[in-house]
Amino acid sequence: MQRWSLDFVSDQLADYRRFRVLNIVDDHSRFCPGQIIDVSIPGARVARFLDDLALRVGLPEEIILDNGPEGTSKAMFDWSERTGVRLRFIEPGKPVQNAFVESFNGKFRDECLNLHWFRSLRHAREEIGQWRNHYNSKRPHSALGYLSPTEFRTKTTASALETLAVYTLPLSTQTQPEDSRSNRP
Repeated sequence: MQRWSLDFVSDQLADYRRFRVLNIVDDHSRFCPGQIIDVSIPGARVARFLDDLALRVGLPEEIILDNGPEGTSKAMFDWSERTGVRLRFIEPGKPVQNAFVESFNGKFRDECLNLHWFRSLRHAREEIGQWRNHYNSKRPHSALGYLSPTEFRTKTTASALETLAVYTLPLSTQTQPEDSRSNRP
């Protein structure tokens, strides 16, 4: 089953304005298909963003998230019903139930947010986008055999396609054993 985890992180700009980041992580590949960086991220915005991701990378069968107002909004319940993606809410005060995105959040804070003093929201979006690109395409993960999420996705997709090709060959293209008793001229 394909599953994503979703969570929010907060930080502040150099002018002390707060901003939030919505992080989305594919639990299998650790790939981050997208982030929203803004001062306010209501549920309707999250639903629109997930629709955009659906066009670019498809959607999972299930999304794990906490019980915050964005995830429990009418817009998100309507989105879930429309797309067929299950929303699974963790128990209050149990972030370990959303471990993949919580781990991502820790790396994100240590490797990006704590290293920058963002001059503006635009600057934050640029730096965070560069970090996400590095995280997805260059940063090795021990849980992925020291591959980056992009390398892991490529490898597992190629492997799945090879397996699918083997099991879906029509019988007429499969090699038949020769009958040693056949009468050939």
